[in-house]
Amino acid sequence: MENRIGTGFDVHRLTENRKLILGGVEIPFEKGLLGHSDADVLLHALMDAMLGASALGDIGILFPDNDDSYKDISSLELLARTGQAVSAAGYSLGNADITVICQRPRLAGYIDEMRGNIAQVLNVSIDKVSIKATTTEKLGFTGRGEGIAAEAVCLLTR
Repeated sequence: MENRIGTGFDVHRLTENRKLILGGVEIPFEKGLLGHSDADVLLHALMDAMLGASALGDIGILFPDNDDSYKDISSLELLARTGQAVSAAGYSLGNADITVICQRPRLAGYIDEMRGNIAQVLNVSIDKVSIKATTTEKLGFTGRGEGIAAEAVCLLTR
């Protein structure tokens, strides 16, 4: 058995007139994330971790932001395609651990649904997906409410 570890990180700016989507869940909030797709930083960090572990590049290579076919696409769809690419390379998800970094909104009430979305799309049990949320104690761009960041680590097995 071969194990491979990957990490991912993503940041998007908060902006007016966009829905806030994290982990495939629409979160009620006065702002959303700016991006070519739905800008789901949580899923983008996870996809980069998976692609890195499997040495398949990153989401910018697989889903370039200058390709209109990805405009406003659900990141759950991009995650499904990422999962297919990783599977085609012979790997499966051992586990993933994701941290969302934002001052607001509070995410605790949405984490189980996010975990369920990821587990369903990647066809793994929910206990293989961990999501945590933290603040930066009002420091930096996340603390000032300018954006949201996420980091992920995953273990792939073959």
